[in-house]
Amino acid sequence: MTQKNKKRIVNTLLYAILTIGALTMLLPFFWMISTSFKTAGQAVAMPPVWIPKDLQISNYEKALSMAPFGRYFLNSVLVTAISTTGELITTILAAFAFSRLEFYGKNVLFVLLISTMMVPGELLTIPNFVTLSKWQLINTYPSLFLPFLANVFSIYILKEAFEAIPDEIYYAAKVDGSSDWRYLWTVMVPMAKSSIVSIAILGIVGSWNSFMWPLIVTTEQSMRTLPVGLQAFTTEAGTQFELLMAASTIVVIPMIIVYLFLQKNIIEGLASGGSKG
Repeated sequence: MTQKNKKRIVNTLLYAILTIGALTMLLPFFWMISTSFKTAGQAVAMPPVWIPKDLQISNYEKALSMAPFGRYFLNSVLVTAISTTGELITTILAAFAFSRLEFYGKNVLFVLLISTMMVPGELLTIPNFVTLSKWQLINTYPSLFLPFLANVFSIYILKEAFEAIPDEIYYAAKVDGSSDWRYLWTVMVPMAKSSIVSIAILGIVGSWNSFMWPLIVTTEQSMRTLPVGLQAFTTEAGTQFELLMAASTIVVIPMIIVYLFLQKNIIEGLASGGSKG
């Protein structure tokens, strides 16, 4: 067997594995969208109905009428915008400090921050809830975004991207009389644009899809976000799967579109931020 044939076989196997993996990942989304157009009987039928004959478009109308999704949407947009903006600001400032400034205990402090990534997020739920309760912020907008205004992983990624910028540029800017603040926003931020964009996208997707924390800190329907609002389709009598899938499609599709259009930025940002030079 020639080298060319071996390479062709390896490529064929590789593409076959990737195709199987892609289909496996897409199957849940296909099932969600398919179920959103089924009748109540088809949604729980055995054997399962993969493609309904008569599309029940009215499921979307019913889903939107069963809960105030307009208010949920506004809440999700507001919380996502504030938490992502806050995360970007704290990430940029912290990454600049750790990559360019010299202060006592910098390395020790950075190691301590990185070590917090080993702590499961679930362990922070009770301390965060107790703190916000003492501040009397439960069931308010600040309670939905305050714990997410900083992200250690984002700081690490951007710090690596900042450190990849040659020191000579910094020294040249200082010789020209530029302050650290001006150098950060006019030189470093534009040069690390891909990493910043990827951090923003990941923050948007994570905040938009957040379920557990909004569920814990909100007690009124008017304060709920879209993922929490999906509970409206689960009652003591059972779950209306066709309506739940219709509502889930409405919630998920915007983030899928954002990711598909900007996935190149995410990959480039993480690649450039994860390695120096």
